[in-house]
Amino acid sequence: MATSEVDAFANEEKRTLELSGHVGFDSLPDQLVSKASAQGFCFNILCVGETGIGKSTLMNTLFNTTFENEEASHYGQMVELRPHTYELRESNVNLKLTVVHTVGFGDQINKEQSYKPILEYIDAQFAKFLEEELKIKRSLFNYHDTRIHICLYFIAPNGHSLKSLDLVTMKKLDSKVNIIPVIAKADTVSRNELEKLKIKVMSELVSNGVQIYQFPTEDEAVAEINSSMNTLLPFAVVGSVDDVKVGNKMVKGRLYPWGSVEVENEKHCDFVKLREMVLRVNMEDLREQTHARHYELYRRCKLEEMGFKDTGTDSQSFSLQQTYEAKRKEFIVELQRKEEEMRQMFVNKVKETEAELKEKEKELHERFEQLKRMHQEEKKNLEEKRRELEEEMNAFNRRKVAAETLMGQALQGCSQQPFKKDKDKKN
Repeated sequence: MATSEVDAFANEEKRTLELSGHVGFDSLPDQLVSKASAQGFCFNILCVGETGIGKSTLMNTLFNTTFENEEASHYGQMVELRPHTYELRESNVNLKLTVVHTVGFGDQINKEQSYKPILEYIDAQFAKFLEEELKIKRSLFNYHDTRIHICLYFIAPNGHSLKSLDLVTMKKLDSKVNIIPVIAKADTVSRNELEKLKIKVMSELVSNGVQIYQFPTEDEAVAEINSSMNTLLPFAVVGSVDDVKVGNKMVKGRLYPWGSVEVENEKHCDFVKLREMVLRVNMEDLREQTHARHYELYRRCKLEEMGFKDTGTDSQSFSLQQTYEAKRKEFIVELQRKEEEMRQMFVNKVKETEAELKEKEKELHERFEQLKRMHQEEKKNLEEKRRELEEEMNAFNRRKVAAETLMGQALQGCSQQPFKKDKDKKN
């Protein structure tokens, strides 16, 4: 069948038919729910904030449990991301929860590159999922999806606005993850200051073009509550796993000399609103937005870098085989070009080495000739000194022989004189 005929059938108006009796495919939603419940779900949270701002405490409060977490110091030389995965179960639903902490964020003197490890971690999780998708034999059904579904960005309450580090980091992250800003330790500021801080934070986010996650309003069932909650961002939260006595009941809260702060009291903080919006109402939308928006953007950019595209210049479907062959040819040409560059570089390096060796050889030869001349001169000087020494020795020997001759003659003369005197006496 020709392509045009297939397109004609595809564009043909669909007809709606009435069934004369029960068929059974209306149970498909129940089948999907049963299958999803048996398979379980995964949810990954990234907590970004300064050390000691209350990230771990809020996570413990949010899931009503105590997660294992190491104490972080303020002296880290760089930002480190520590993921921890937990298996949670509520009723008949299994949840594989991954909490990622940014250890050392904002502790460095130079905070210019603090956001880079976070970006690299998010991209690495996207890359792992894309790699699994592109495998010939893939197993996405039981694949542990580690893509970040939500980023809780913790804002310090002890300021009147956002820090430059907060703005830069959220601006870099908004195209890669769903960001929900929260004001941590909201019990340390007054209600009026808190309201002013909320307005200031949202104003700065809008003026700097930071796109935070907006709760969806398309679904009529949750449109009203999500729309009202969008106006309350950022949430001002307080975390605590301690039970305090308020009246005749025990509640989660923090006890102070002047009174107590109840975590689940909406008059005290927005913790309940955060839990409702993230876990009970919009968790699936966060997962869907991560896959349909952020991951698709990453996937499209990566495939375009690899040379893939949906349509050609003539708006015709682009064959995967053609794309592969074209990319393969480009790769071969690039490989040959690099090979030629490497060969030429090797030849040039060999020539440079040969020139250096010849120069060294010339220097050594000149040095050898210089040493040779010095040796000959020293030898000549030594020969001259030896000849002078021999002449001195010969002269000395001659003088010695002459001296010995004179001495012998003198001794002989002395011995003859007494003999002559004795002879004269006898006469």
